[in-house]
Amino acid sequence: MTDSGNEVVRSPDKPGITNLIDIMSVATGTTPEEIEARYDGRGYGAFKQDAAEAVVALLDPIRLRYGELRGDSGALQSTLARGAEKAETIAAGTLALAYERVGFVAP
Repeated sequence: MTDSGNEVVRSPDKPGITNLIDIMSVATGTTPEEIEARYDGRGYGAFKQDAAEAVVALLDPIRLRYGELRGDSGALQSTLARGAEKAETIAAGTLALAYERVGFVAP
């Protein structure tokens, strides 16, 4: 979304920049007011570049871990199987009760 003007400030008539300020606030741990002050008079260019870099930095550990997990398919399949077993154990009682109350015969 493109907003008119070039001030980095939150405003109802600037939903695009307001959203980017909020995203950058989460990504950097700074307040929206601090972000507005930092980019006062600097325009959209530097702000948008810095916001993109902040999001990349926030997500980079997730990207790296994803790459590690996908790189070892055997370990990934083992982890998924353990998770499925754990979920089945946790859900077994609830599922049995649901079968009983609905009148189904348990498999």
